[in-house]
Amino acid sequence: MRNIKLTISYDGADFHGWQLQPGLPTIQGLLNEAARKITQEKVVVHGASRTDTGVHALGQVAHFKTQSALSATEFQRALNALLPPAIRIVAAEEMGHEFHARWLSQAKTYRYRIFRGRVLPPFEHRRALHYPWPLDEGAMAEAARQFEGEHDFSSFAASSGSEEDDRDRNMVREIFTSEIVREPDREEIAYVVRGKSFLRYMVRKIVGTLLDVGKGRLAPGDIPGLFELRDRSRSGPTVPAEGLYLVSLEFPDPTDSLASFGSRRRAADS
Repeated sequence: MRNIKLTISYDGADFHGWQLQPGLPTIQGLLNEAARKITQEKVVVHGASRTDTGVHALGQVAHFKTQSALSATEFQRALNALLPPAIRIVAAEEMGHEFHARWLSQAKTYRYRIFRGRVLPPFEHRRALHYPWPLDEGAMAEAARQFEGEHDFSSFAASSGSEEDDRDRNMVREIFTSEIVREPDREEIAYVVRGKSFLRYMVRKIVGTLLDVGKGRLAPGDIPGLFELRDRSRSGPTVPAEGLYLVSLEFPDPTDSLASFGSRRRAADS
């Protein structure tokens, strides 16, 4: 059995997220369908990140296993021929049987785009949040740094819909870098965050909180207190999905030993 790794870029505006949902267009659903046509096997494409409805990706990573003799390059060409233009396989390679796109991911980077110009260009519709009003970008940058490190992100994540499940969930996450950047020569800022893993809506909730800082509703010094409260109603709103991009994923060097695969999988699943 061969293991094919895919790097995928997609415009998520017209899709109901990554994960397969019967009767709805999803990235995983379309990839499964295309791969099954090519291989004539019941292939399942496993993604590293389950992006939500409307979220985009520049470097989503996935894998699938197959007995097909096609090369990785041939799979790339065949998949792109069958997929809609809003989904592109930008790279494909054969990996060892141990590779798993989700369980072996060591870090993810997300970017949230905020267009600051007076008029949103039509080409940016559903691809960036439009906010042309005053913001204290310096205060937002200071607040963004408060998210770095290991914290309980209960105040910055969506509910599972079950109080019992919420109590049992591990809400602690580690953020490696968190910053507001000004895009050169563009009327745009972006929130860029890199971490081990993220809770549902976590990045969008953080951005909503940073916007509240920019508006003067919160101060950068309020962020540590929000962590302590563990109350999502006290942080900022969840901003729309349209500005969010999964930029890239990081994996261990394939030449490294995968003896710790089991422990990494348990940590990722927690």
